[in-house]
Amino acid sequence: MGPHQVLREVAARQDGIVTLAQALRAGLTKDQVRQLCRSGRWQGLLRGCYVPEAESSDSTLRRARIRAALASLGSGAFAVLDTALELHGIAGLRRTAQVHVSVPVDSPRPQRALAPWLAVHQVTTGTGEIATVGGVRATSPLRTIADVILRVDRYSAVSVLDSALYQGLVTPDELAVVPRLIRGRRGAVAARPWLAEADGRAQSPLETRTRLRCVDGGVPPDALQLEVRDDDGYLLGIGDLGWRVWRVLAEADGRSVHDTPEAAFADRRRQNRLVNAGWTILRFTWQDTLRPDYIPWTVRQAITRKQDRHR
Repeated sequence: MGPHQVLREVAARQDGIVTLAQALRAGLTKDQVRQLCRSGRWQGLLRGCYVPEAESSDSTLRRARIRAALASLGSGAFAVLDTALELHGIAGLRRTAQVHVSVPVDSPRPQRALAPWLAVHQVTTGTGEIATVGGVRATSPLRTIADVILRVDRYSAVSVLDSALYQGLVTPDELAVVPRLIRGRRGAVAARPWLAEADGRAQSPLETRTRLRCVDGGVPPDALQLEVRDDDGYLLGIGDLGWRVWRVLAEADGRSVHDTPEAAFADRRRQNRLVNAGWTILRFTWQDTLRPDYIPWTVRQAITRKQDRHR
């Protein structure tokens, strides 16, 4: 097996990267590695870290950058903050190009930026606060959300908490420990009340943001993931948010779930069943959540019409 095939297999096990030491062990010389980079066949990420397939996708390159950052900073480095959140698959934050990693507090921190996309921190961690995700060291889910909610706004923080709960990466009992983890840290006073707003029934950040708009607008839903059944117990549909007394449901229509033709047909059939059973169905998108008054106003209008019919 030639060196290039060996290195392709190594890269496949390491999120698409190889190190200079691995290239030399496979039989390449430093001059050959430099020539591969100059020709565009390889892409250099950080000193001593390369992507053998220069035409990598954005998602593949993103993972390669994370792996390269940790490899370049030594065995004690680990992913933190947004990057750890991403590795755990916790939703709620807008993806940026920045990669956040930490070196141990007793290690020297780089005196200059290694790359414009890399932020190096020195985070103190306790027992059990480092986990391995897909072969990459990162702060544990609980420690990660505790760190992240101190740095973001309320809507983002609650979205992160909801996502972690929904996926079972943290439990409500573990969430109760977060106030102790953040005590005395900058942002803790603002973040502490947000913990009480977390709800693991929310299946996406869009659902979380829709719920918070309703709460802030004075029309909080009384149910999430509300199952609606007919008199025979047949399931007519499930609403993301519900106001049971007035038979109003709200759906948070995210692109990834509702944009396929099959999903659109299923949504229409479900909506027809619910409407025929006397329910009002409201549908909201991400753009709707950017307008503070629109969602609660729309819900209030639907409830008012139901109230008028019952007078």
